[in-house]
Formats: sequence, structure tokens, C-alpha cells
Amino acid sequence: MKSSLFPNLNKAIEDFLEHLRVERRYAPRTMDNYRRELGLLARHLHLSGVHSWPEARSEHIQALIAAEHRRGRGPASLRLLLSASRSLFRYLLREGQIQANPAQPVRAPKLPRRLPYVLDVDEAKVLVELKARDALQPRDQAILELLYSSGLRVSELVGLYWRDLDIQQGLVRITGKGSKIRLVPVGRAALQALQALPYADSETPIFPGRGGRPLSTAAVRLRLQRRALEQGLGKRVHPHLLRHT
Repeated sequence: MKSSLFPNLNKAIEDFLEHLRVERRYAPRTMDNYRRELGLLARHLHLSGVHSWPEARSEHIQALIAAEHRRGRGPASLRLLLSASRSLFRYLLREGQIQANPAQPVRAPKLPRRLPYVLDVDEAKVLVELKARDALQPRDQAILELLYSSGLRVSELVGLYWRDLDIQQGLVRITGKGSKIRLVPVGRAALQALQALPYADSETPIFPGRGGRPLSTAAVRLRLQRRALEQGLGKRVHPHLLRHT
């Protein structure tokens, strides 16, 4: 059924959609999605004996979500339905047509947590054994080895100075979120790669960029992507991926 079959409910939906089109400038595809979901809402309310928006209650919205879930809709799709419903009721609340938003207390279904994609042992080995012998190879080698062996965030990596590295103990001092300091072990291959880098003094960045300032996180991401392509890995490689490998 279309929402036009429920005139008492349809007028507000059409006004809301016009508001989205003119004032919010929603894309046509988004408008189509909202029209479909709100038509479903109107149909459900009508079949539940609700013929005006002030009559709608949270239990009606919860029942709609449950019914659609039983029909096989997934969490992401149900979140769209709930989001469209909440937006409509917020509009009606601002317009003074209802006294409360019945969709607000309804909890959205949880999205399934995706397991982080990681490189397997062979892929990681291929990535860190760089074939290209160019001017940036020693630096990129050290970056790869350190990300792989110590699980650093890219922001932590680019913030390292030589004073943070203890070669003898095989440790690096990391200043993380909230200025918390922790000592992180550094693998043997990473230590060897770091020792191959030019050293100025303890107050210089381990990975300097232009002007001697620390290398940017964006530059590290680009270098990793380039090295992955050179090594023949047909997968998207980024610093966070190495952190979980």
C-alpha cells in the first residue's frame, strides 16, 4: 500500500518530504528511501488503528521494527527505517503537531561487528621485504618494520623522536592518547632498520618530512599503499591494518 491511501497521515509525510527537498536539499535517492520507509510507517500505524500522528506511541514503532525484522530485514536496513521515522516525528514536533517523539526511545538494532581484516604471515613477510632499492627505501623499511612489530598507531609513529628510542633495551617510548606514556618493545628487524637511518641528534624526528618536521600521517599512508603495490599485494594496505596483523 502507498501512504496516499492514508490521507490523515499522508499530508504530514508529503509536507515533511517537501521540507527535505526544498530546505534540506536532500538527494533524489535519499528522498525515495524516505518516501518508501515513511509509507511503510503510515501503513503500519493505519493497520494498528492509529489514524493521526498524535496517536502514535513508542510501542507502535517498536512493533514495526520487530515485524520488519521477522520479515528478514537486516540491522542496517532497520536503522534506515528508524532514522526516517525519527526525522519525521522531529519535524512534526517542531511544527507543533505532536507533543513528543515516539520514535526517540526506540533502540536501533545493533550492527554486527566486523572482524578486522589482517594480513596473513606470508603477506606481511612480502610487504616488509622491500624489493625496490631507492632513496626512500631505508625510511620506508623502518616504518613498515616498526608498525608491524610494535603495533603503533600512525600518529604515534610520526611523533617519534630519537630521544624516544632505546636501542640497547629494544624499547620505544610512546606518548599516546591523553598524554599517557608507555614503553613498547621493538622487534629485532625493526631495530636494525632504525639503526640504518641517518641520525642527527636526540631532538630530531626519527621520520622527518620536508623542512625537518615530522612526516605527516597522510604521507605514511601513501607510502604504504605505494610499497604494497610494488610488492605485488593486491590488497589495500594501511597503517591500521599492520597494527592488527
